[in-house]
Amino acid sequence: MFRFANPHFLWLLAAVPALVALGWLSLRLRRRCMARLAAPALLGDLAPETAPGRLRLKFLLFVGAVGLLALAAARPQAGSKLREQKAEGVELMLVVDVSNSMLAEDFEPSRLERTKYAIDRLVEGLGQERIGLVVFAGEPRVQLPVTSDYRMARAFARRIDPSLVSVQGTAVGRALSQALLSFSEASDDNKRSRAIVLITDGENHEDDALAAAARAAEQGIRIHTIGIGTPEGAPIRIGGEFIRDEKGDMVVSKLDEEGLRRIAERTGGVYVRATKQSIGLEEIVAGIGEMERTELATVRFEEFDERYRPLVWAALLLLLLEFALLDRRNTLLARFNIFREAAPRS
Repeated sequence: MFRFANPHFLWLLAAVPALVALGWLSLRLRRRCMARLAAPALLGDLAPETAPGRLRLKFLLFVGAVGLLALAAARPQAGSKLREQKAEGVELMLVVDVSNSMLAEDFEPSRLERTKYAIDRLVEGLGQERIGLVVFAGEPRVQLPVTSDYRMARAFARRIDPSLVSVQGTAVGRALSQALLSFSEASDDNKRSRAIVLITDGENHEDDALAAAARAAEQGIRIHTIGIGTPEGAPIRIGGEFIRDEKGDMVVSKLDEEGLRRIAERTGGVYVRATKQSIGLEEIVAGIGEMERTELATVRFEEFDERYRPLVWAALLLLLLEFALLDRRNTLLARFNIFREAAPRS
């Protein structure tokens, strides 16, 4: 595993393009000043010791050293030893609707964007729980297997988009079935420490979601549902254009609360209707916090090898070369040019 121990120092890399821009402006100003003194064809005779190429090389050496030192300050590390940690927690599978109906704007900026924000805040507050992510439209897709790597979970959640699923629709039943298969191996100890949170507008027209809920109940898995949207509904806009049906009428996506409430009741879960102030994840997670805990094994990198030293040495070498390289030709050394042709004898 590779990581940066001080990732905030990576912002120092922004100095590299800034230095490049300043260096380019400085060299351009220098050329203008030299052009005022004499024509370019005469500069070589008037100032034979000048070497613009050396100035550029010195500048590149300095910028390279700055970039390497910025990377070294971030302390790159590589994991060298694995250790299995034991902790008590709950396995939580998020099942998120990414169909086009989630682009409706009755929640600003859209239902899906509000959902992504809520998931990000949820993961940020997790402790010992393990979390997975399934996205669905006309078909489900495991976006993230069950993990305790919250940084990865937040990164994957930010990339949720309708383009992740090639088939449009709202197949809630298939999505719940996929979530049931995505938990870790079931045992008598962890059957009551697993839960599914379904986030959708509830417009299921494709399969029997209650049958999937019944299978979850048989396995002791609760399904909590969050309805995002309004009963009045809102039109769906893609690429600046509103979606219309075969008759040319504008398609309006409405929240189907009854279906979501029945799914939750079938498994002993709860239904929460999202509001414009809160999606409802906090309320559900608070209830999940009262569930039975089970021992979860997590593999982590225990020791990390520091990898910044080669970067520091490389930066010092570049700075040494930059210091030793003169910005103009050395007239004394020019006398020892063994490749210069000898003057013909008279």
